[in-house]
Amino acid sequence: MEEMDAATTIPFESIEDESRTEQYSEVPSAPKLPPVGGWKKAIFLRLLAILIIGSGLFISLEGVTIVIFLFIIVVPFERFFPRQKHQAFKRPHLELDIGYAFAAPLLNIIGITAAIFVAIVSLAWIPGLLIAPYVAMIPSPYKLITGILLFDMTVYWAHRFYHEIPILWKFHSIHHSTEHMDWVSGFRAHPFDGTLIAPAVVFLIAAGFPNEEVAFLAIFQIVFGLFLHANVRFRFKIFHRFIMTPEFHHWHHSNEDDAIWSNYSTFLPLWDMLFGTYFMPKDDRRPKIYGVDEIVPMTMAEQLKYPFEGVKNPLSFLRHPLRSLWYPIRHPLRSMARFFRFAGRMIKGYLAIARLMFRSATRPWGEKYPNAARHIDRPEGYSRKNKIAVDMIETVEI
Repeated sequence: MEEMDAATTIPFESIEDESRTEQYSEVPSAPKLPPVGGWKKAIFLRLLAILIIGSGLFISLEGVTIVIFLFIIVVPFERFFPRQKHQAFKRPHLELDIGYAFAAPLLNIIGITAAIFVAIVSLAWIPGLLIAPYVAMIPSPYKLITGILLFDMTVYWAHRFYHEIPILWKFHSIHHSTEHMDWVSGFRAHPFDGTLIAPAVVFLIAAGFPNEEVAFLAIFQIVFGLFLHANVRFRFKIFHRFIMTPEFHHWHHSNEDDAIWSNYSTFLPLWDMLFGTYFMPKDDRRPKIYGVDEIVPMTMAEQLKYPFEGVKNPLSFLRHPLRSLWYPIRHPLRSMARFFRFAGRMIKGYLAIARLMFRSATRPWGEKYPNAARHIDRPEGYSRKNKIAVDMIETVEI
């Protein structure tokens, strides 16, 4: 990690005052105007977001129903038992997260399509078939418990890989880009974010667990996750080691040094305690900083595009479809060479991800970073608005 240049260093005294003013302000600041010459882009992004949200509402009103339900059930708890007492209800980027909720039906179709592809190419169904005879011998009352434990453990590792593998983190960083945790912040997620959970689902189905049970666990995991983002205080510390609580998940979203790379579990904190990623402070301090180190755009259209920055458009051949269809006939050898180069890059990328998964799974128990010397000490008052983007983990070109 490169050291910050002295010329770009910002006085942290002013940062502290500014971040605290922003954090505890009851009235959000006025929206920033687009730069000169950026009106066309701003209008295009706004229209694209309206198209995405409108398509989601056209497909289903499910998002509206869930938003109303969460508003009625969760918001009263946030008002009477808040974790962040000075967080205003109409906080910055609230409309962005509500937009994600309304667009959920469309984004879910895209995500499920990608999840099916990931489930097939992950080959997770192979070990599922191997253990199927042993699962069949488990008595019915214990099969449900076994399925829950296996699902929770596999989702734990999927979630951990999304944080500790750079190419996967690009997708998951959209969800973590929110700097305010509340009743609606859990909706902000890239449609490809949850695709790594698909191998866990296909593994359990191939192993012989009932389809209804697996589907219920997958859906319940998503719905339960929405409640975990709520700005609700949970003071019963004795339960933090046994069940998931908003307090536990808030520390997972915290961008503070001692909380980074922690609390990946979905239902049971057991897996974090077993694999050295459990974090819960002994005192009653609350997270002060949420968000990520990257400068993530704050419009829906740009966030959906963000993970693909620098990636060549795979559908570029559609610009000239006839020419693309004629090229393999006219240049068969070149076409075969292109195909093998593409296949080679895919295999190289697959192996790179597998290597990073192995490194994540075998890093020392409780270690926060692959290289502790690359850790940066951030002073009090550090906030995403003032920081210089840094890479917390090594990037791997694929």
